[in-house]
Amino acid sequence: MPLLEVRDLRVQFETDDGIVRAVDGVSYSVEEGRSLGIVGESGSGKSVTNLTVLGLTRARNSKFSGEVIFGGRDLLKLSEDELREVRGEEIAMIFQDPLSSLHPFYRVGEQLIEAVRAHHDVSKKAARGRAVEMLQLVNIPEPRSRVDAWPHEFSGGMRQRAMIAMALINSPKLLIADEPTTALDVTVQAQILELIERLQSETGTAVIMITHDLGVVAEMTHEIAVMYAGRIVERAPTKELFASPQHPYTWGLLRSIPRLDSPRNEELVPIDGRPPSLITRPPGCAFHPRCPFVREAHKRIDPELEPVDGRRDHDVACLLSQQTRADLWQHLAAGEAPARARAAVPLGEGAE
Repeated sequence: MPLLEVRDLRVQFETDDGIVRAVDGVSYSVEEGRSLGIVGESGSGKSVTNLTVLGLTRARNSKFSGEVIFGGRDLLKLSEDELREVRGEEIAMIFQDPLSSLHPFYRVGEQLIEAVRAHHDVSKKAARGRAVEMLQLVNIPEPRSRVDAWPHEFSGGMRQRAMIAMALINSPKLLIADEPTTALDVTVQAQILELIERLQSETGTAVIMITHDLGVVAEMTHEIAVMYAGRIVERAPTKELFASPQHPYTWGLLRSIPRLDSPRNEELVPIDGRPPSLITRPPGCAFHPRCPFVREAHKRIDPELEPVDGRRDHDVACLLSQQTRADLWQHLAAGEAPARARAAVPLGEGAE
């Protein structure tokens, strides 16, 4: 039985411009000790999905439906008081910006101590000892003195480590990391990702990694879900997704990653166009205005997430036939431009 199971989750926000369908029928699951990467551009709904899991999107202008099953309970049906017992204790989250997530008027140690005492009846001294222990675990130098430092006295990488310490201080069963390496230089990024991976292996915590960069999750997740316009368009084991991606949007994300085996002067290949409005979603396939392989039928038919070649662990929502997708990716992986790849592959009746 999965640790977390999200079933047909839908989240809408009423605004002056119309109804924003931020999450539109998302389903996924995470097992104990496993990791899931949720990938997509800004505005794809990946952060809203997981904020809703923690009950952080509840507002007067929001509506949600579906199920979020964790530990046999539907989190969407819990009261605010019940959710507070879950947050930080059973499910913890690392947010994008550690500077805004840490309160500037309280020392780092005070905030760690509060995180412990909010869920456990322990003395301040015992909670302080736990705070020092966690700062040491996340490789903060001189943790006994650093525990009394202010957030502004920490570097960006150290603040992110402090946020990881706060998230893990109560040994949660599930850790949600929302763009944990944003605004950090590449060296610190690698250190933060390695730290999360090491702590997961040591503690057995399940991890959901939210990012816009497939390269970030390549080595540290067991499964990847690709989101676009509030929906999952492809889901597969990590190695399978990189070896045999099935959705044109996934192809675009993969081709935008720098490669060590590419010439130094080779330009990256961006995805043409912009993500669609979540108020006026395009008819049919939401990706069709940006897809270089679009057919007329794609503008009318809304694809459903279906298994690839009968596999139970690889799903895709695409109207191209499986053979056509395989042929196109073969050309794209060889470095051909989308126009040349399309010209080399006859998009016949299977694409309709």
